[in-house]
Amino acid sequence: MSSTTTLKLPPDLKTRIAPLAAAAGKTPHAWMLDALQAQVALADLRQSFIDEARDSAAAVDAGGPVFAMEDLAAYLRARIAGEPAPKPPAVVAGADASRRSRAR
Repeated sequence: MSSTTTLKLPPDLKTRIAPLAAAAGKTPHAWMLDALQAQVALADLRQSFIDEARDSAAAVDAGGPVFAMEDLAAYLRARIAGEPAPKPPAVVAGADASRRSRAR
């Protein structure tokens, strides 16, 4: 069930919406609903990203694995190029990862 909400749009915004809606083959009302739904979806994605980042940070703080940037970058470059690549080795948090990478 839908409910009614009134939006007071500045005249210039209302003027800009009308041709955009027409170009999309929609009424201004339908176009604004789509825009609101898109913003809600983006906000949900942003919040999921933040939640995942916090969870990852907590996992690292709890002693979870971390990886040297150089090793991870090489792994990703190989995968993007379609080449097989071994997963990068985990390093001890706080260790000098650049020194460890050069020693290999």
